[in-house]
Amino acid sequence: MKDKKIEKLIKGEALRQKEGLELIPSENYVSADVLEANGSIFTNKYSEGYPGRRYYGGQEWTDQVESLAIERACKLFKCKFANVQPHSGAPANLAVYGALLSPGDTVMGMDLSHGGHLTHGHPMTLPAKIYKFVTYKMKNPDTGEIDYEDMLRVAKETKPKLIIAGFSAYPRTLDYKKFVAIAKEVGAITMADMAHIAGLIAGGVLRNPFDDGFDIITSTTHKTLRGPRGGIILTRADEEIAKKIDKAIFPGIQGGPHMHTIAAKAVAFGEAMTPKFKKYAGQVLKNAKAMEKVLKKNNVRMIGGGTDNHLMLIDLRSKHPDLTGREAENALIKADITTNKNMVPFDSRSAFVTSGIRWGV
Repeated sequence: MKDKKIEKLIKGEALRQKEGLELIPSENYVSADVLEANGSIFTNKYSEGYPGRRYYGGQEWTDQVESLAIERACKLFKCKFANVQPHSGAPANLAVYGALLSPGDTVMGMDLSHGGHLTHGHPMTLPAKIYKFVTYKMKNPDTGEIDYEDMLRVAKETKPKLIIAGFSAYPRTLDYKKFVAIAKEVGAITMADMAHIAGLIAGGVLRNPFDDGFDIITSTTHKTLRGPRGGIILTRADEEIAKKIDKAIFPGIQGGPHMHTIAAKAVAFGEAMTPKFKKYAGQVLKNAKAMEKVLKKNNVRMIGGGTDNHLMLIDLRSKHPDLTGREAENALIKADITTNKNMVPFDSRSAFVTSGIRWGV
């Protein structure tokens, strides 16, 4: 590389990743093939529109690569429609909101302090300035069980048009059938934000929300899916919803898609259909259970009492009430272990300090 300053920084990060232990649940290692596609010549090409319906010429190869990514995504997640253009998970969620909601409509999502994601209603985000968000929470943080009775009560009172099942720091299994039942009772559309567990669903070790009747799934393509940084939106069967989502992505909130990233997504989707990937997904759960066992043996309090997926949320207050998440994160970095500070339910500390840390395997 001619730019020696950037070359030095790339090599430094490569060494950090090689020699350290990565325990941030939203990070992963992609294959050499994914990296090659992501750094390919497709980065030069502008491709506004969709396969067969572009606003620029010279799309012979871009149409094929995007069509292949769509075909593989649909096969992998058992759905009829897929949009592979979202630049990441947040734009994917924003596009669904824009496609199906009007300003002022109500959306129900998991409370951020109980494991939800910023785009599910945090007051500082753009969606919260456009739509009204109501939340559901855990009934008991020691077991992780969602309070479905209260969720139904709130849904009846507020009549959300969209109900989201998804999380950023929730270690247990959501009951998708109960989400669908509540949505049907109030006439809501269901969306699963599976960004953290997409790879585990693709690998067949966690349940697919579509199997229980969900309408839409959004996800990142990195994390457990081991693809490039990007997003996808999947629609189970409703063509009208899929058409609205396509328009919401382009020309709604994005211009030209990143074709080099879409090529890398296609590679990752192909890899996720192999026996090797399924074995990997199973090993992730085994590793998580092994870590859970060690933490329990040492009387470390985990929100939810353990894990059903790849992540654990540790409440430091139980054993070290004066230790903050930020301090724990920095101490672990000195040991070449990378994790992240994270708020826990009923946390009195700010998001920059926190009383917890989030681990992933």
